[in-house]
Amino acid sequence: MCDRNAISYEHVPPKNLFPEQKDVEEDYRKDLITVPSCEIHNSSKSDDDEFLMVSIAGIFGNNSIGYLHKFTKVNRAIKRTSNRLLDKAFKKRNHYYLERDNKFLEIIWGTPDHKRLINCFEHIAYGLHCHHLKKRFKGEVKILLGYLHNEDESNHAFVQFLKDRAAIDLKDLPIYGANQDIFYYQFTAPDEHGIYMVHMRFYGGIDIYASFLPEDKPKPFNLAIELMKVCDETIFTLGDKEYRVINANKSEKLLRNLPEDS
Repeated sequence: MCDRNAISYEHVPPKNLFPEQKDVEEDYRKDLITVPSCEIHNSSKSDDDEFLMVSIAGIFGNNSIGYLHKFTKVNRAIKRTSNRLLDKAFKKRNHYYLERDNKFLEIIWGTPDHKRLINCFEHIAYGLHCHHLKKRFKGEVKILLGYLHNEDESNHAFVQFLKDRAAIDLKDLPIYGANQDIFYYQFTAPDEHGIYMVHMRFYGGIDIYASFLPEDKPKPFNLAIELMKVCDETIFTLGDKEYRVINANKSEKLLRNLPEDS
């Protein structure tokens, strides 16, 4: 992450994302990935590690191990901090309770701290690059949180297009990670512009994508992105699927200029 001397090692992803054996009756903390770290980056990110654990362990769509982790270690951490961890993980949240067999299961629905999540996964991407490719990355990293639902259907359609396109690039590529029920990753080869990607999956259902543009490579011109900025609607096709992306800003401007009876 920086030019300072490494004096310790940091787990990538954070160790606390992997359940303890006492909670799941299996050792998922074996052969974890570690990378060299300076004192500042190692010690300063402990709060981020706990924030990330609370943010992703109990998400709908996770496997049973993710749920067990949520209802054991994660809930202990939340209780220990008197819900302060939840306050950090969600900018706003609502609590619901589902009843089944006279038991109540707490469900949290809310808006996560998107910016902080991006920062956490960016750190992991840098660490995986160091571990897998045996070198530090210098350049631009872009993170896509593939598991969040966007209420803007147009934005949601574009994210789905990116995910489906990534699935084509990732097909048949090797999967790495010793505890793949908790975490695994895949790296693509650089494309004609020198850009490549790492796909990370947590708890069987949380997909994160990070693209790497090395500092010695110029940022390529992307016609599709430019069209999205000026067109009312841009349609992407992938096989027999269509993805419609509406320019919300331009649409609002057009509506403001329409006659009242339109």
